[in-house]
Amino acid sequence: MKRLAAELRKPLFWLILLCFLGGVFLHYSEFFFSSHPSVDTFLGLQRHSIERFLFLVIVIVAGVVYGFGVAMAYLIAATLTMIPRFFLGTQFLADSVYEVVAVILAGVGFNWWFESHRREVGRREQSLLKLDSIRQELESYIDTIRENEKRLSVLHSITTAINEFGSLAEILNIAAEKILEVVAADGVLIYLINRSTRMLELKQSRGVSQKFADGVDRLEFGEGFNGWVVQNRKPAFIEDSASDPRLSRDVVRKEGIGSQFIVPLMAREEVIGTLCILSRSRKKFTAEEEQLLTLIGSELGVAMERVALSEETERVGRRYRELFVRAHDAIWMQDMDGRILAANQAAADLTGYGGEENRRTNVTQFLTPEALELAREVRRKLLSGSEVEQPYEQRVIRRDGTEAIIMLTTSIIMDESGKPIFQNIARDVTRERRLAENLRLYARQITHAHEEERKRIARELHDDSMQALSILSRRVDELITLQSRRSKIAKLLEEIRAEIDSVLARIRLFAQDLRPPTLEYLGLIPAVRELVSQVGQQTGIQIDLHIDGEERHFMPEDELLIYRIIQEALRNVWRHASAKQVHVAIHFDARNATVEVTDDGKGFVIGEDLRFVQAGKIGLAGMQERADLLGGTLSIESKPGQGTTVTLVAPGDHWKPKV
Repeated sequence: MKRLAAELRKPLFWLILLCFLGGVFLHYSEFFFSSHPSVDTFLGLQRHSIERFLFLVIVIVAGVVYGFGVAMAYLIAATLTMIPRFFLGTQFLADSVYEVVAVILAGVGFNWWFESHRREVGRREQSLLKLDSIRQELESYIDTIRENEKRLSVLHSITTAINEFGSLAEILNIAAEKILEVVAADGVLIYLINRSTRMLELKQSRGVSQKFADGVDRLEFGEGFNGWVVQNRKPAFIEDSASDPRLSRDVVRKEGIGSQFIVPLMAREEVIGTLCILSRSRKKFTAEEEQLLTLIGSELGVAMERVALSEETERVGRRYRELFVRAHDAIWMQDMDGRILAANQAAADLTGYGGEENRRTNVTQFLTPEALELAREVRRKLLSGSEVEQPYEQRVIRRDGTEAIIMLTTSIIMDESGKPIFQNIARDVTRERRLAENLRLYARQITHAHEEERKRIARELHDDSMQALSILSRRVDELITLQSRRSKIAKLLEEIRAEIDSVLARIRLFAQDLRPPTLEYLGLIPAVRELVSQVGQQTGIQIDLHIDGEERHFMPEDELLIYRIIQEALRNVWRHASAKQVHVAIHFDARNATVEVTDDGKGFVIGEDLRFVQAGKIGLAGMQERADLLGGTLSIESKPGQGTTVTLVAPGDHWKPKV
C-alpha cells in the first residue's frame, strides 16, 4: 500500500493513465460527438489503426516504467477497449482483427523481452554487487594473508637463522631485525639467564641507546618487568612503563619508554630468558602481534637450547678429537667386518700402517690367528651383553713382521645410522713385558755371574797366589834347613823376593780391575789410555786409540760408566772375537761425546737389544744398561766374518762445567 500511495503521487502515473483514457476516448469518439470526425486516414493508416498503435505505445511505456505486470494490465484494458469495436460495425473487420492481435502480440512480446532484459540486468547488477562484496572480502582475506605471510616470513627467517647460523649473536641479531620489521615497535631487548649467577643478562638490544642498554643489564629474578616475567613464567603487557609500580630502574623513564610487551623464552618447560618489545608511545598490541611474539619467543627458546647443546657437543667433540689425535695409546674404530674406519697416529705407529692406508686396513692383516679368534670371542660377548674382562692381552703382527704385545680395551658405540662400531684402545706393553722378562732373567744371570766371579776369584787365589805363597813357604823352610850354608842364602832370598813381587803385581791387577785409580785421580782419557795399554800387553792384540775434538770431563759416576762400557767391549774382543786389531776412537763435539770400538774379529749375529739376556750375552746387556743409566744410546753392528763395531753416544748435558 505504501508503494501504491507513492506511485499515485507521481505525475508520470497520471500522465500514462490520461493517455490511455485519451486513446479510449478517440477510439469511440463518434459516441461522444454528433458529427463524425473528418479525418479517417493519416499517413496511409486508418484512424482506428492509429488508436490501436497508441494503445501499444501506452502498454510499452507502462511496461518500461512499471514493469511487466502493469504493462499486462494496460494491455488487457486496451484489448477489452478494442474488442467491442468489432461489433459496432466496421468496413475492415479482418484488418481490425489482425491489428488487435498484432497489438496484443507486440505488447506481450516487447514487455516479455524487456522484462527479461531488465531481470537479466538486475541479475547482473546483483552479481556485480556480489562480486564486489566478494572482492572486498577477498581483499580483506588478502590483507590478512599478507599479514600472516609477513609473520610467517619472520618466523621462517628466524628458523632459517637458527638452522644456518651456529652462533648465538647471529641468531639474536636476525631475530631482533625481523621483529622490528613485522611489529610496529621502537625497540627490542633480548635477555638470557646466566645459570651460574642466576641473573638476567642483556644479550641483544635494538632501537635504544647504549646508556639505556647498560642501565637495564643484569637483572635479578623478580626485578623490573623482565624479572617479573621470569618469576611468573607468563607474558606481560605494560601500557605505561613510567607509572607502573614494577618499574625498578629510572633509566626506563629517562629513555621515554611507553608501552612494553614481554614474553618468556621457554625451553624444556623452563624459562631461559625474555623477549621484550618496546614502544616510546602508548601502544595497544593486537592479539595477532601478541600471538606472533609468543611464537617467536618459543622459537628463540628452542634456538637457545639448541645453541647451548651444540656448543656443548662441539666442546666435547673437540675434547674427544684432541684426546683421540694426541693420545699415546693406540685408538681405532672398526665396523662389524673388521674394516678400520678411523685410527690415530699411535695406532699407525703400532701397526705400521699409516695415514690413508691405515683406514683401508682390515684387522685381520695384523692379528695373529689366535688373536683373531680371541677378538671374535670378545665381539660375541659384547654384542650379547656378556661381561668381558678388560683390558685383555692381544698380540699383533706389525707391517715389518715383528710382534707386539698390547693390552686392549674394546667397547661398542653407535654410528649415525644406529649401526654398532667397535672402539679399541690399545697400549703397547711389548717393551715392558720384555723388560720384565729380562729383569727376571737378568737377576738370575747376575746371581749366577756373581757366583762364577766368586769361584774365579777363589780359583785364581788358590791356583796362583796361594800356590805362590805355598812355594814361598817351602823356600823359607829350605832357608831354615840350610842356615849353615850361608852362600846359598842370598840366592834363595832373591828368588823369594821375585815371587813376592809377582804375587803383588797380580794382586795389583785385580785391584785395578775392580776400581782403576787412574780414573779416580786423572779422569776418563788417561784411564782409557792405561786400559788400552794394559789390554794390549796382556792379550797381544794391536789396539790404537784416537781422540779428537775439545776434550771434556764428565761427572765421576758417568766417567765410570763410560769406562766400564769400553772395558767390557775390549774384554769381549779379547775373549770372543779372535781379533788382531782394535780401533778405539773418542770424539767430542758441541753436544755429545761419541765412543767407537771397532775390531776385525769374527763377528756374530746380533738380535734385538732387549734380547741380549735371552741370548746369554750378559756383557752386552750390562753395556746397554750402563748406556741407559748414562742417558745415552748404544748401538752394536756386527756380521759374521766382518768384525764388530760398538758405538756409544753420551749426551753433553752430563759434562762438568769448564774452569
